[in-house]
Amino acid sequence: MTATVVPLNESKKQIQLTARVLAEQKQAFSRNPLPSLSERLDNLQRLKKALLAHQEQFCEAIDKDFNGRSRDETLIAEVIPSVEGINYAMKNLKGWMQPERRNVSMLFQPASNKVYYQPKGVVGIIVPWNYPLYLAVGPLVAAMAAGNRAMIKMSEFTPYTSALLAHLVEATFPRDLVAVINGEADVAADFSASPFDHLLFTGSTTVGRLVMKAASENLTPVTLELGGKSPAVISGDVPMGDAAERIAFGKALNAGQTCVAPDYVLCPSDRINAFVDAFQDAMARMYPTLRDNPDYTGIINERQYQRLQEYLADARSKGARIVEINPAGEHFEDGCRKMPVTLVLDPTEDMKVMQDEIFGPLLPVVASKGLEDAMGFINRRPRPLALYYFGYDRDEQKRLLAGTHSGGVCINDALMHVAQDDLPFGGIGDSGMGHYHGKEGFLTFSHARAVFSKQKINSGKLIYPPHGGTLHKLVYRFFIR
Repeated sequence: MTATVVPLNESKKQIQLTARVLAEQKQAFSRNPLPSLSERLDNLQRLKKALLAHQEQFCEAIDKDFNGRSRDETLIAEVIPSVEGINYAMKNLKGWMQPERRNVSMLFQPASNKVYYQPKGVVGIIVPWNYPLYLAVGPLVAAMAAGNRAMIKMSEFTPYTSALLAHLVEATFPRDLVAVINGEADVAADFSASPFDHLLFTGSTTVGRLVMKAASENLTPVTLELGGKSPAVISGDVPMGDAAERIAFGKALNAGQTCVAPDYVLCPSDRINAFVDAFQDAMARMYPTLRDNPDYTGIINERQYQRLQEYLADARSKGARIVEINPAGEHFEDGCRKMPVTLVLDPTEDMKVMQDEIFGPLLPVVASKGLEDAMGFINRRPRPLALYYFGYDRDEQKRLLAGTHSGGVCINDALMHVAQDDLPFGGIGDSGMGHYHGKEGFLTFSHARAVFSKQKINSGKLIYPPHGGTLHKLVYRFFIR
């Protein structure tokens, strides 16, 4: 199997295909509404085998889609976490599937309470362009572990990867179990309005609102994995080399095209120069060159490249100091879509880099007066998907955790909370709703069915009418206290 682009059908045909496959999957689910543990493990094992067999093709396809994407970044950020997620689910699935015993009040004894986890049915998954493999496979693993069938809408901005995944899925699974839909924005809009039993969307907050509105017409529950402006807070005493190096890695990975990339830095005003120096040093060590360096990723397409250039021009025109990290002094103006990581100093509220999620290699540095000031800055804005704190003072770490809200947190690191299989991943407020990864993914795509069970002895008679007798009064006196 090679990573070649297969021409997409016209939108009308893709929309018709969506409806047809959804009907097939719903019919198949009705025939097998509770797949066994062995069936689920077999499906996960088949997915893992297919991914491992075609990992190089995915590296090639993603490289083509980005016009230059580091093979190692694809392995580290897409292939490895996808495979590890499958391994973790397979290891723990038997325990997740077990009914949970719950307490029964004395008033209802003898009886039992249990929660059974049932598949919801057919799950729709809408995948963004920035990590097209991982953000398709991660939700798919959770959906299949929970016993569901799944339809995946890939991004039109990653045609090579989308075509490759469609071929892989078609060769690995029957269409009534897993299917990939490709197409333009109108196909995605129709997909989000389809009557799935659950819909997971990863993408921008703006589009997330549209997806939720469309899903609401069918009362389809949604999980929204959105973005936002994830801050990195630098303490007053952390060694600057430690903080700058880890922030640089988090920002430069995939050229900043990561939903949890540090979006801006809150740095004590008297340490900004030290941060700039340490950040430049760290970038130069990791990326001594950029233009022809296979380790440094390009911007996905011309549209996104121009958007980032406009952000940069807007900041410059409004008085920002621009520090381009370009260790080899290379030129990028002749159609190359690689863009150096660029610090934006002295940013103001009216700059686009401080209003919109950047999703690229621009990093504003905001002066702060200490932890309380930084926390206030964060709390006056929409809740971010991620929050990063750099400092070794345990009391300050606790104050930050208690005094802020975000989807997730890394202390003295960036991005790495996403790779933890036993931690839920998800946003809050404008950065999303719901979670997946690990057990939380299993729970998200399961219906928690409450079962109250009693046998021959019926203690409920104690509260049957007629009311007002001595026995009723004793029951009330015992329980109402």
